[in-house]
Amino acid sequence: MAGPITTISIRELLLARDFDSIRVALHNAHSPDIVNEIADFDPKDIAAVLLLLPERRQAEVFGYFDPGIQVEIARTLSRSALAALITAMSHDERADLFKRLSTEQQEALLPGVAHAEREDIRKLASYPEGTAGAIMTSDYATLASELSARQAIDTVRREAPDKETIYYAYIVDGERKLKGVVSLRELLVADDTALVADIMRKNVIFARADNTKESAAEKIAEYDLLALPIVNDAGMLVGIVTVDDAMDVTEAERGRRVAQFGGNVPIGGGPDLSFRTSTFMQIFSTRAFWLGVLTVFGILTSTYVAAQEEILSEIIILAAFIAPIIDAGGNTGSQSATLVIRAMALGEVRMRWRDLWFVVRREIPVVLALGVVIGVLEAILAFFSKGVGIDVLLVVGLSMGICMILGGLIGALLPFAARRIGTDPATLSAPLITSIMDLMGVLVYFGLAYAFMGHLLTAG
Repeated sequence: MAGPITTISIRELLLARDFDSIRVALHNAHSPDIVNEIADFDPKDIAAVLLLLPERRQAEVFGYFDPGIQVEIARTLSRSALAALITAMSHDERADLFKRLSTEQQEALLPGVAHAEREDIRKLASYPEGTAGAIMTSDYATLASELSARQAIDTVRREAPDKETIYYAYIVDGERKLKGVVSLRELLVADDTALVADIMRKNVIFARADNTKESAAEKIAEYDLLALPIVNDAGMLVGIVTVDDAMDVTEAERGRRVAQFGGNVPIGGGPDLSFRTSTFMQIFSTRAFWLGVLTVFGILTSTYVAAQEEILSEIIILAAFIAPIIDAGGNTGSQSATLVIRAMALGEVRMRWRDLWFVVRREIPVVLALGVVIGVLEAILAFFSKGVGIDVLLVVGLSMGICMILGGLIGALLPFAARRIGTDPATLSAPLITSIMDLMGVLVYFGLAYAFMGHLLTAG
């Protein structure tokens, strides 16, 4: 079939059961393009298209689907077809899929998988979620230190077709303890007779299997690695985390931070909410909880404002400035938090005291300058628009400046506080920052009002 593949053309060919034309159409198509065209199909139809591809290509295309869709597709496949697909998948991806299957599906699947693959799946699936071990692959090249460069290249060449990456080869001893690493480039430029022991780098950057997956991804980014070796408590090499897996972790973490910033992370640190797979109650309960928290802040703020009836009735012009002042604090806090979260997502700052003080030192002069400039601007606008006296101008200008300074500092520090406690997503939500500043704003505003204008109450 000539021309690019389209959703309509594949649907029509499926209905016509013209499977040969589908094979021809997909033969030279890129895997992501195939996924884009069939992602909205019924899982049975997606499975039917996948089964028209060679097994390795099936696994490649399958890997581009979202995890939830992968499970739905897997449920439609026969046990033998699913076993063949899993066998062809990369080691880490098939372990991930295995963990998402139901217990019944797992028990039905394992007998159809070869012994070596079965043991590999069990081993990789045994690591807790969120750890480096849970995202690593056991698909890597190893070498003995006594090999020559030529022998090492021949070994890598033989292993290459079955390995996820061959850019690095890891040197292990008889007990599989990690001793060094050598790149393919280093082997190629070395003298044929040079020993691997003399070429390899002994100071290996590695992570432990029980380290967090985020820390492993950060190491890959920090040291500009294509893969990071993972060892167990005994120092034995048990797998590697590749740069593409690290990118997935970083992207997922960035998405989680965005969800945290909007107050959409499940209570207790459960799985992230998904429009596709989360239930109505999961979405409703999570959003309702955090909106309830924000409502409490709103009630506290309104109660405090209502208690200022005396000063508001005597100096009614003060009511006109409540909204812009507290809004300025919330907006400044949201700006600061957004910048810090973005810096964390890009790896510019990390969860360490040095970076915390860097953010504080960088933010203080900025928010001080913003507070002075916007505070003066608010006072000038208040004078020309409402013709208020000097006492009101001082209260309005100082309140605006102080609220912006407090908002900026709180917004900059909240992401670090949330990362430190690890289980409070609301601390990163823009609505919560705004609610905090609403309450603090009215406290500052009326505190200054009583300080500068309280004498008017007794005078009346």
